[in-house]
Amino acid sequence: MGWYQRVLVETGRAPAVWMLIAFLVTFAVTRAITRRIRRKAADAANPAGPAGPADEASESGKGRGFGDIYIGGVHIHHQVWGILLILSSGLLEFRYSPRSPWEEILAAAFGAGAALTLDEFALWLTLNDVYWHEAGRKSIDAILVASALGVILLVQASPVGTVAGHDIAELIGYALAVAIQLVLAILCIIKGKLATGVIGVVVPLLALAGAVRLAKPGSAWARRRYAGAKLERAERRFGPDYQRRHDRLRDLLGGGPGPPASTAAAQPPPPPARSGRSQGG
Repeated sequence: MGWYQRVLVETGRAPAVWMLIAFLVTFAVTRAITRRIRRKAADAANPAGPAGPADEASESGKGRGFGDIYIGGVHIHHQVWGILLILSSGLLEFRYSPRSPWEEILAAAFGAGAALTLDEFALWLTLNDVYWHEAGRKSIDAILVASALGVILLVQASPVGTVAGHDIAELIGYALAVAIQLVLAILCIIKGKLATGVIGVVVPLLALAGAVRLAKPGSAWARRRYAGAKLERAERRFGPDYQRRHDRLRDLLGGGPGPPASTAAAQPPPPPARSGRSQGG
């Protein structure tokens, strides 16, 4: 406890630690549950599988295992619970500003809520249930970016450094450095490198590297400024091999996309009277 108090509590890092732990654990558990629900739906849709439709319907009707939550026949996505956690923990922190251990508890609740919400980032970005579609991989990107930011903010006291005195020249230099860092991060985003730009806000060298390197061929920067040989270089750099490597990582963490039959459309809602006994999202 002495180490925890000295290294984490006294430095103000304890809430960030618990927020990050809760974020990662909640994401892992959520994906494990949703992948299990997906397998059950696939078994139900495949008469030749180990469990036919009748057996699966019987299991769902008895409320065993994990399943989507339906209230009044409406599928309640797990991002809803995440939003509620974020709002409640934020309101309590802003109103009461509690000290340890309640500060850490609220931070953990916020981290869990953020994981539940960002795990369906693609849904609230596209306004469609694309969880297991190609577009659903954007949720994994959001989780990776948020995890990286959590680690960076845990290690660094301030994302843009600090200014010690009140000297005018020092303040101007600090403001200029922050402005340059933000411009580089925005340039990364314009070049189609969203993750690099977001993380670059707190890691200047990463923002600089992303800003000076080639833009992605479909980005606003490339559409306006690239042609001929330079466009071909960008297409080679971010071609099929790059995409396959990226997709392998995302599928390893969250599961690969599948045909529409494996999404919620293939999962009829259970009877409303038994919806309260279902779990998952």
